[in-house]
Amino acid sequence: MSEIKLNYQKTHFLTSAPDIRHLPEDNGIEIAFAGRSNAGKSTALNSLTNQKSLARTSKTPGRTQLINLFEVEPQCKIVDLPGYGYAAVPEQMKIKWQQALGEYLQKRECLGGVVILMDIRHPLKDLDQQMIEWAVSSELPLLLLLTKADKLSQSARSKQVKLVREAILPFQGDIQVEAFSALNKIGIDKLAAKLDSWFAPNFSAPAE
Repeated sequence: MSEIKLNYQKTHFLTSAPDIRHLPEDNGIEIAFAGRSNAGKSTALNSLTNQKSLARTSKTPGRTQLINLFEVEPQCKIVDLPGYGYAAVPEQMKIKWQQALGEYLQKRECLGGVVILMDIRHPLKDLDQQMIEWAVSSELPLLLLLTKADKLSQSARSKQVKLVREAILPFQGDIQVEAFSALNKIGIDKLAAKLDSWFAPNFSAPAE
C-alpha cells in the first residue's frame, strides 16, 4: 500500500448531530477529536485544514455541544466531539454530553482513531484519563496532542512530552504523544501524518 497524503485544506462541514442516532451511515473511516472545552480543539482543526473558521472557536469554552462532522474526502471524516469538563454548563447537560461521548466511542463502528487534545501545562486530568481508558478498552489507536506548546520553552516542552509519554504507559494502548501549537505550527505535520495513516485503509486496493 503506497503512502497516502490527504489534502486537509479541502475539508468541509458535513452535519451536526446531538447523538449517534442522528449521524450519517456508519461507514468509511471517522477520526474523532476530543478534549476539554478549553484545550484548543477548534483551533487545532482550523490550523490542520488551514481554514480560519471551519470549526467555531469561541472565547466561551463549551460551545461545541453537538457532534460535528467534517468531510476530508468521501469516506474520510473528522468528527469534532463535544468538549468535556467545563464547569459553566448545567450538570444535566454535562451528563448528557458524556453519555453522547461514551456512546459514540463505544458504538460507532467506523471510528478509526481518536485525537485527544490537552493543554500541555495541565495534561491528563481525570476526564482525559477516562477518555484514554474508553478508547483503549475499545481498542482504538490514540494521538494525544499537547496543545498550546508555544506557552512553554523548548526544554520545558520536551520535558512535558516525556512525562506524559511515561505517565500513559500503564494504559497499555496504541498511544502517540506529541506537542502541538497552532500559533507556531508545531506538530501539524505529525497530526496530518497520523490521520493519513488512519485513513489509509480506505485507499488500499481490495484483495482479489
